[in-house]
Amino acid sequence: MHQELSEQEVIRREKSEELRSLGIDPYPAALFEINVSAADIKENYERDKTNYKNISIAGRIMSVRDMGKACFAVLQDSTGRIQLYVRRDDICSGEDKSLYDIVFKKLLDLGDIIGVKGFVFTTKTGEISIHVTTLTLLSKAIRPLPVVRTDSEGVAHDVVTDPDFIYRQRYVDLIINPEVRERFKKRTQIVQSLRELFNSRGYLEVETPILQPIPGGATARPFITHHNALDTQLYLRIANELYLKRLIVGGFDGVYEFAKDFRNEGMDRTHNPEFTIMEIYVAYKDYNWMMDFTEEMLEKVAMDLHGDTKVELGDKVIDFQRPFKRISMYDSIQEHTGIDISKMDETQLRETCKKLGIHVEPSMGKGKLIDEIFGSKCEHTYIQPTFITDYPVEMSPLCKKHRSKEGLVERFELMINGKELCNAYSELNDPLDQRARFEEQVKLMERGDNEAMYIDYDFLRALEYGMPPTSGMGIGIDRLAMIMTNVPSIQDVLFFPQMRPEA
Repeated sequence: MHQELSEQEVIRREKSEELRSLGIDPYPAALFEINVSAADIKENYERDKTNYKNISIAGRIMSVRDMGKACFAVLQDSTGRIQLYVRRDDICSGEDKSLYDIVFKKLLDLGDIIGVKGFVFTTKTGEISIHVTTLTLLSKAIRPLPVVRTDSEGVAHDVVTDPDFIYRQRYVDLIINPEVRERFKKRTQIVQSLRELFNSRGYLEVETPILQPIPGGATARPFITHHNALDTQLYLRIANELYLKRLIVGGFDGVYEFAKDFRNEGMDRTHNPEFTIMEIYVAYKDYNWMMDFTEEMLEKVAMDLHGDTKVELGDKVIDFQRPFKRISMYDSIQEHTGIDISKMDETQLRETCKKLGIHVEPSMGKGKLIDEIFGSKCEHTYIQPTFITDYPVEMSPLCKKHRSKEGLVERFELMINGKELCNAYSELNDPLDQRARFEEQVKLMERGDNEAMYIDYDFLRALEYGMPPTSGMGIGIDRLAMIMTNVPSIQDVLFFPQMRPEA
């Protein structure tokens, strides 16, 4: 990608060369020891001023206010911003005082990374600041940052909000919009909160293959690649379910994984082709236990992040206090359409879709048709956490048949804000039933369903050794982060979302 340099970029390159001519390396390889952060100073200085007489801090210059022989500047590190007071007589010896005017006032720019040493004091206006005694250039920025001004009330102006810019250049977004860094810190806190719960129960965090010979564990279209040494086709995983259940066969009572999965599908505000999911499998449990566990898990995350079970999401407030509402899929469809589809065959379901104005494809089997009805007429209505339970067997090839309801399986999905967040089963552990379900998927594939599951013969072999009764659950970490950080788009919780090629 080649672009003509802007006037500012040309000037900054010239400044970089001028610094070198003065014997100042714009990118020194020196170690710079840091002993304090901006947040530490602001939070603790007033309580204990004795600890801040010899500080060393580094960060990016975000603004400069020239006052002749001195200036005020704002330094931003990873924790926040703090004011610097830089006086010519402090940072330059007698014969080098001209360097102050040349280097600091002419050759340094907003965005440059510097290290400073000095002591903390409070200005006459009451602002905690650093009186700089030593200043070192650590990295010259030869591309200017977008200018974001903050007024005396702390309100930011000219904030960059163009999605194309902030998603492609997230590194700039993180520099100029501090609240974005906080959002991603909260995303990490979500993962830590989940890990704390799982580890406290003794469940083992594991890793499973990303390159797989069979794209199993979900109904989705995979990405395909080729392994040259083995001369074989491989797939980027669409789910890690079948490998995690192999580990339950192997004797672990509980395993979980935070996994990157990949699905070669459309992109929108809740879908990215590369996404993060957490899947957990616990032996000797069923989907009723997993519903209770999921409630506990999400209530904990809300409390850990917000200190409350109520979380703001746009103009709504989502309450994660247990228990959540529960309703079966058939009851939900009847409640929202007035139609009982529980006894319908494929032909009748097609007629029902036509009657409801729902477009369907000839390749869709009974399960896909029911899913289309629910997705069109029901899903968007569930704003507060709601478990949709007891799915038709055709929709769930890896799920155990319901113990008391013919034609259904023991499955739930958790809906929040009109979207699926979690999916869970009482896992199918009958190898003969599982083989038959896979074979039904092959028939759908032959009809043109490019999301139908492949037969994984090794997984069937694993089941034949015996898998204990098990419940598994998967939760979309990206969607959970959207809810917990109050953003409307999945791109806002991904550091580097997938984008069309840049023009």
